[in-house]
Formats: sequence, structure tokens, C-alpha cells
Amino acid sequence: MPSTAGQDYPRSYAQLRSWFNEDWKCLDYLDWLRWPNGFACPHCSCERGWRAPDLRWRCAGCDRRVSATAGTILHGTRTPLTVWFAAAWHLVNSKVGISATQLQREMELGSYQTAWAMLHRYRSVMVRPGRDRLRGDVEVDESYLGGPEPGIPGRGALGKVLFAATVELDEHSFGRVRLGIIPDASAESLTAFLDGAVEPGSRVITDGWSSYPPATRDHYEHHNTSIAASGLPAHVVLPATHRVFSLVKRWVMGTLQGSVSSAHLQGYFDEWVFRFNRRHSRSRGLQFHTLLSQAVGAGPITYREMRLAGRTRPAPSPPTRARSRPASLDLGDVGLPWRRLVLSSGRTTP
Repeated sequence: MPSTAGQDYPRSYAQLRSWFNEDWKCLDYLDWLRWPNGFACPHCSCERGWRAPDLRWRCAGCDRRVSATAGTILHGTRTPLTVWFAAAWHLVNSKVGISATQLQREMELGSYQTAWAMLHRYRSVMVRPGRDRLRGDVEVDESYLGGPEPGIPGRGALGKVLFAATVELDEHSFGRVRLGIIPDASAESLTAFLDGAVEPGSRVITDGWSSYPPATRDHYEHHNTSIAASGLPAHVVLPATHRVFSLVKRWVMGTLQGSVSSAHLQGYFDEWVFRFNRRHSRSRGLQFHTLLSQAVGAGPITYREMRLAGRTRPAPSPPTRARSRPASLDLGDVGLPWRRLVLSSGRTTP
């Protein structure tokens, strides 16, 4: 059955804060998302169990205690779930997302590392396993991220990250997008990218780069236009991909302030594609629902695993002091602070 706004997921951020103002409510929601048809033990697959007072399950088969966050990207987290839920909403329901620095500031997290790891864990599940490939008329082109540097220009430029984009075309505009980092612009690299992004039999539209004919042979109908021979600007020959390149680069330099590493760039691309392909969604809360559904269906990833080698910029360094547990967004009864007046005697009155 299709999910319903206001019942299966919140309609707005105001409703999100109303629904999930305590951590136990967040945990119950994750439980409902992970086991919609009833509990199933991730260790022994037993479908019988009972709830413990702390809201964890006690498996009747192996007698293990299982939480809804166990074995997911939230496994062993010390950050309150109210913070995780608010971060998820900000990440997918803004056109530009949210940076780790901004998340740390808005959620009053104790360290930048906590915010950075939260966002990258969410990015790690934004590609749905087995998602459909693009089909029909599809534009394909490559571009790169990185500032001007001496050396070879264009597709062979050193010190820059080469990536490719595919964009579905429809009658009036363009539809879904795929972005992927490629090691080079050879036929072998482009073939691997197209195999994962475009359905065989589709019509692939490219420029006159020599690697495209062998990359599309026997799999796609290929239509190419030499930009040099046509005398037209590249953005006129391939308008959809160049619009996407412009939007992605503007987002990287705006929201992320250009502070991205090549090792993590694919994760940022996945985030951008997740939002862009759902840009026509009528319900903003459905993106939140989708992200959390995929979060409880994926395995855990550690901070050490995310700090990969081979980056162009250093990853966040480990914290230099012991990290305290971040404060929950569940503040309890805070009263009406704007109604409290300070008297000349120093006393306060409601």
C-alpha cells in the first residue's frame, strides 16, 4: 500500500518535531519501518519475540536482545535519535541540503566529526539497491571538478576529478539523473558507467568524443554530434547534461563551500541525485520516510571505514578529547521564555 502523509510520515518539519520529540518515539518508528510485518531476529531469523521494558526485542529463538537500530547505519550511536531524525529532514527536504558545519551549529553537536559522520552515513544509503536504470533518450557527457591547475587541459587534466552524467529526456524537460566518478574518459570506463546507469536499447546522445562509439556498440542506439564541426556551444548540443553540471558545481561551491574530497565525492553525488530525482514530489515528508526506510535496511558503517585514504583534502581528524553525549532535542517543558520578565530586584515573574 502507498504511504500516506500525516499517517506514515510527517507532512512538515513542525509535524516532525511534534511526532518525534522524544527518543523512544523515534525508536518505535524505526521499529515499524524495519519490521512492518512483525519482528524478525537479524541473528537467527526467528519471527517470535517479545518487547523488553527498554523497547528492545528479546528473541525467542536465540534469546538475544535486539534494538531497531542494531545492524543498521545507526548501530551503536551515542547521538540521540531526535537529532538523527532532524538531521535527516534537513538533509533531504532542502533544495541545497545541509553541510556538516551547519548541522553542528544548528543541532549544537559537540564536535564536527559527529555531524560529518551522521551525514555520510545517510549518504551511504541514498542509492536504493536494484534501482531502475535510465531509459529512452538519454544524454551523456563528462565534466570535472577542480580549479585551474597547470598541465594537461580538458579530459586529461591532472589534479581534477572527472565524472560523468546521464540525463533522461522527456517531451518537455528532462527526468532522472545519474552521476558517477570515472577514472578516465576511455571507452572501457565509459562502458562501465553506462552499464550501471542506462538500460540497454536506449538511445544515447553524446558529443563527438572518440570513446563513445565503442562504449555504446551492441548495447545502445548511439547519436553523436561533433561540437567542433557543428560550430555550436557545448551547452546547446547537450543542454540537459550541461544544466546538471552547472547545478552540481554550484551546489558544491555553495552549500559545501568546495570543501570536498575525491574519496567522498561519490557520496555527495548520491545525495544530490537523491534530492534532484524527487524534485517533483508533492510531499516533502516522503523523502524523509524513504531515507529512513533505506537506513534501517542497510548494514552498519564505522567512522574508521568512512575516513578513506587517497583523498585530495584531509578528512576530519579524530577528536582530541573525549566526546560527550550530544544533548537530545527533547527539552521537556521549557515554558514560555518570552513571557518571563526580569524585575529590578533580580527576581523573575511569569
